[in-house]
Amino acid sequence: MAQHLTVITGASRGMGLAIAQQLLDAGHDLLCISRKTNDALQERAAKAGVACEQWPHDLARAAGAATRLETWLKAKEPGGYASVTLINNAALLPQVAPLSAIGGDDIADALRVNLEAPMLLTASFLRATSAWKVPRKVLNISSGLGRRAMASQALYCAAKAGMDHYTRCVALEEERAPDGAKVCSLAPGVIDTDMQVQLRGSDPSQFPDIGYFTGIKEQGVLASPEEAARKVIAYLGRADFGGNPVGDIRD
Repeated sequence: MAQHLTVITGASRGMGLAIAQQLLDAGHDLLCISRKTNDALQERAAKAGVACEQWPHDLARAAGAATRLETWLKAKEPGGYASVTLINNAALLPQVAPLSAIGGDDIADALRVNLEAPMLLTASFLRATSAWKVPRKVLNISSGLGRRAMASQALYCAAKAGMDHYTRCVALEEERAPDGAKVCSLAPGVIDTDMQVQLRGSDPSQFPDIGYFTGIKEQGVLASPEEAARKVIAYLGRADFGGNPVGDIRD
């Protein structure tokens, strides 16, 4: 039986780790690109009898990873897979502060991880798999903040808005291509991750919306990474995936 092949970024912790674990359990071969590797993923893959390759890479410098990914995919035998998918999950929440208070290097790194890296990896993925005759998908993990302006979140909001809009553009391009890929930028809801901890721990004088994030924690409405991962994987498996290039898990 042909395997499903999934490439995922940011798989060493949080929702990305939960997605990777659940895909391994479902029999997917994985390539994980993260700042650090995770030994537990290798153990899980061995138990499931599937492949899990991990590349440690700082996606603030993603060009090398994108080139390596293209070469790696081109060396694969496409007939050996039932589908191939890229999940751009890695994200960086910069300092929670007004834009004028954030240094230039931090601004550049945030935009590189949150927007440049997904675009570079998507381009490499689509080029390398253009002749594959199996379903191809790109899932970009976006955020409600890409669709809602918030003070002291200019970098994250702008990057996620850019992710949504480049996905719309790529969807139009892939519609014109033979065997074009299905693409979607998906907001996964509010999840109990380190990012939420960072937001709740921000300086209230710098972050006027801190009360919203402390409130959703106190109200118990944050999804666990495992719950969010299940919903994301279910969305990815929908027959109409890509019909709307920008989605929300709560729709």
